[in-house]
Amino acid sequence: MKSIITIVAIVCISLSATAQQSHYMTAAVYNTQNAMPFGKFSGLFDGVLHPGIELGYGKDFWQKPKHFWFFECKAGLFYHRYVQYGIPIYFDFGYSHAIAAGFSVRAAAGAGYMHSIPAADKFKLNSNGDYKNNKGIGRMQAIATLGLGLEYSLNSSESGRVALFTNYQQRIQFPFVKSYVPLLPYNSFMIGIHMPVKKSHSKK
Repeated sequence: MKSIITIVAIVCISLSATAQQSHYMTAAVYNTQNAMPFGKFSGLFDGVLHPGIELGYGKDFWQKPKHFWFFECKAGLFYHRYVQYGIPIYFDFGYSHAIAAGFSVRAAAGAGYMHSIPAADKFKLNSNGDYKNNKGIGRMQAIATLGLGLEYSLNSSESGRVALFTNYQQRIQFPFVKSYVPLLPYNSFMIGIHMPVKKSHSKK
């Protein structure tokens, strides 16, 4: 698990250390539901709310007039009622293709680390026969993601583009409870904004 944290940290630091005009930041809000992959899309818009927020830093590369690839480092926080607070830190590698005036479809896959904090008190029986709070500071987990989305560019210039996006993401958290729920799947629907990072000019 420590190796996953190290890899994510190295990737994110490397990404931010070479700021150029193709770099950008993202911010999104989302709702998530515990369900099998692609199994509960309609449930994301009604029923119980499990809210989350996410920030990202990324770069577009291998750019062509109609398509490009991108790499993003993301960090967030979400709440699954009665189960956990999740703090995911992961990276995405994806592809974007323009389909109509201002609109693009996107697909991305990723992996990383998630810190899981129980949303309810946990108690453990000690040697004296008393129950003690055993909630602790949470558990280290790994995650894998797969997302499909749509982006609409509000403007585009040499400094980058400002865009609105949606993302339907499948996330697998593991090992959640090794004895009976080793894999915990989530479906999430995100709405966010994509903003360019201004290119820094070095002083001569």
